Amino acid sequence: MQGLIIENISNLYNIEVNNKIYEATARGKFKKDDISPVVGDIVEIEITDEENKKAVINKIEERKVYVKRPKLANITQIVFVVSSKNPKPDLFMLDKQLAFAEFLGIKAIIVLNKNDLDDEKQFKEIKQTYQKIGYKVIETEAKNKKGIKELKKELENNINAFSGNSGVGKSTLVNGIFQDEITKEGEISKKNKRGKNTTTAIKLYKINKKTYIADTPGFSTFDISEIESNNLEQYFKEFKENISNCEFVGCTHIKEEKCGIKQAIEEGKIEIERYNRFCKIKQELKEKEEHKKW
Repeated sequence: MQGLIIENISNLYNIEVNNKIYEATARGKFKKDDISPVVGDIVEIEITDEENKKAVINKIEERKVYVKRPKLANITQIVFVVSSKNPKPDLFMLDKQLAFAEFLGIKAIIVLNKNDLDDEKQFKEIKQTYQKIGYKVIETEAKNKKGIKELKKELENNINAFSGNSGVGKSTLVNGIFQDEITKEGEISKKNKRGKNTTTAIKLYKINKKTYIADTPGFSTFDISEIESNNLEQYFKEFKENISNCEFVGCTHIKEEKCGIKQAIEEGKIEIERYNRFCKIKQELKEKEEHKKW
C-alpha cells in the first residue's frame, strides 16, 4: 500500500493513504542504508494495526526532487514571498532561491505581499523585472485577503513549498488560502523589524486531492552550494540564451570583455542590478568551494 508522508515528528511519520492518516515508524534497514523518509516522500507501508491506524514504512519510492535543508521531497513548485517592508524586499535572497528552483528543475512563483505598505511603488519595478524574465508574479495583501484567489489557482495540482524571510507573511497567506488559522501567525519584532519564525515542523497541508502546501521552517536559509559557481549562469533564466555569444569557452562573465551576458546588459536585455546580484552569489559560492578544499 502506497502513501504520502505529510508530517514527520521525531521518528514518527504521518502518512496519508486514501484520505486516511496512519502513524508509522521506519524499518531499521533505512538507517543501515543511510537514508531516512522525509515529508513529501511516496512510501510503501505495511499496516500493523488498522483500528489504531499504525503502520511501518517498508520502502521509499524514487524521489523526483530532494531538498537537503529543510528535508523535503517531491515538491513541484516553490512560492517565493517578498514583502514591501518589515522586512524590506530582499532581492539577493530571491535571486538565490530562483536559481535553486531552476537547479532543482521545478516551477517558481513570486508573491509580492504587503502591497498596501508599498508607498514607494517598489513592487511595480520588481514585478516588471521578474515578469520580463518569465516568472509568474502575484501581488497580494494577505491581511486583507487580496490576491489570495489568484494565488490559490496557481497552486493547483502541485506540492507547493512557501519560502521567504521570516515576517514576509507566509503563514498569513496560507491561512488565507485555507480560510482558517492552521498555522500560527507571527508578530513582527518592532525592535529589529525582522520576523520571528513561528513554524517549527515541516507539514503538508492538503487543499484537494492533488494540491498540497508545505509549511517549512528555515526554508529561506536553504543551502544552494549544490550549484557549482562555474555553472551559476545556467540557472539565471535570461542569462542562458546569451552565453553562446561569449567569445571564450568557460567565460566567467565577470572579468572578460567580449562576454555575451555583458553585451546583453548593454542592449537592455539583462538588468544590471540582477547581474550584480549574480556576481555576488557567484563569489559566495566560490568562497564556499575554496573553504571545502581546506
